[in-house]
Amino acid sequence: MAEIKNLMKKFSLKEFWWMTIGIEIMVIGIYFFKFPNNFSFGGATGIAVILSKYTVGFLTKGNIVVIFNILLLIIGFIFLGKEFGLKTVYCSLLMSVSLQVLEFIAPLKGPVTNETIMELVYAIFLPAVGSAILFNIGASSGGTDILAVLLKKYTSMNIGNALMSADCILAALTFPVYGVKTGLMSMLGLGVKALVIDNVIENINLCKYINIVCNDTEPIINFIGKELNRSATVVDAKGAYTGQHKFMILTVVNRRQAVLLRNFLRETEPTAFIIITSTSEIVGKGFMRI
Repeated sequence: MAEIKNLMKKFSLKEFWWMTIGIEIMVIGIYFFKFPNNFSFGGATGIAVILSKYTVGFLTKGNIVVIFNILLLIIGFIFLGKEFGLKTVYCSLLMSVSLQVLEFIAPLKGPVTNETIMELVYAIFLPAVGSAILFNIGASSGGTDILAVLLKKYTSMNIGNALMSADCILAALTFPVYGVKTGLMSMLGLGVKALVIDNVIENINLCKYINIVCNDTEPIINFIGKELNRSATVVDAKGAYTGQHKFMILTVVNRRQAVLLRNFLRETEPTAFIIITSTSEIVGKGFMRI
């Protein structure tokens, strides 16, 4: 119990709130759009889609996900011990419980609509957004991610290639199990899913790196510090063409703050030279933790 309390202290309520949101977004996409259409993009839910074809009548897809996740959690505790993350345990159990609740309160006999392409989009997009939220705070939904950690610890195997190969196999199995149409949809979904996750993560973390070359730094520094609650670095500079002494201010802000700073500069320092660059990976105080 003492170890669990110590682990709990490391995670903020905000992190658990975002983990809950991420998992519930994933569950909605999986239950209402992925399961009814038998799309398999890999992971525990992909395994459930394949196995459910042969367990009709006594095990639902949600039941299979629960069993699979519990087995992997047990394996994780046995072989990983303290390395096994509390976030993974929470997310894995929450997904299992949420799927079971939906099967009870909103049973489905088939796809929600007759638009297969539209349902494929939601089956890809919602779980990808949920996964991106989890990855962004260093969490995962468990499942085959636990196997990845085990492989990383006990083998020299390339984990990325191993998981991608497993996902491709699960997607390919939908051809003989559910037919060509579902198989093609699953292969398409597998390819698009990774792109969506990467783009969502980048947009979640998107910041603006601003480089300002000016003559007077004081009003700009005051605005950045007092109005935007950010810091900056001031560097002495020299104009290559004119040879005049200049100052260069370096700062990183979010998108809204970038607009405010640009408007301020337009009014107070119209001669300033400004470079604004989009970036999604800023590590340091006020941004991502090391």
